[in-house]
Amino acid sequence: MLLCKDRIGGLLLLIFSITYGLLSQKIHLLPFQANSAFHARTMPEVLSVLAIGLSVLVILFPGSDERPRFAGLNWGLGAAFLVLMSTYGFLVRPMGFLLATSLFLMVGFALLGERKLWRLVAVAVPTVFAFWALMTYGLDVFIEPLPKFMRG
Repeated sequence: MLLCKDRIGGLLLLIFSITYGLLSQKIHLLPFQANSAFHARTMPEVLSVLAIGLSVLVILFPGSDERPRFAGLNWGLGAAFLVLMSTYGFLVRPMGFLLATSLFLMVGFALLGERKLWRLVAVAVPTVFAFWALMTYGLDVFIEPLPKFMRG
């Protein structure tokens, strides 16, 4: 079996989906949820089964036989994004969601080539506030918006 780009991607998706499905079983259920048709594990289980099925199809029936090529890729940019995402993960709690996520998006956009500060702020800040408002008021999921020193 030839390892083409599609099969490698399908294999990575299969590994991720199986891991996701196994980890979804660690979601704790309340006693009354154990026999209900829909609970906290339902969507992760469905998503993992669908992704496993799709990844098996990609492995069995790849779209092309193109070999992966690693030359010419911007590895520095990829590494910079990994550092940025890790930094965001460490800073989101102490800085609060609004500030940390706005900075994350602005730095990410800057890494991708946007240089106008007004555009970085005009896109990132309203997006973050809208997402925070949707999660907090629309879906009733609390996300700490402010840094620790600004909390009342």
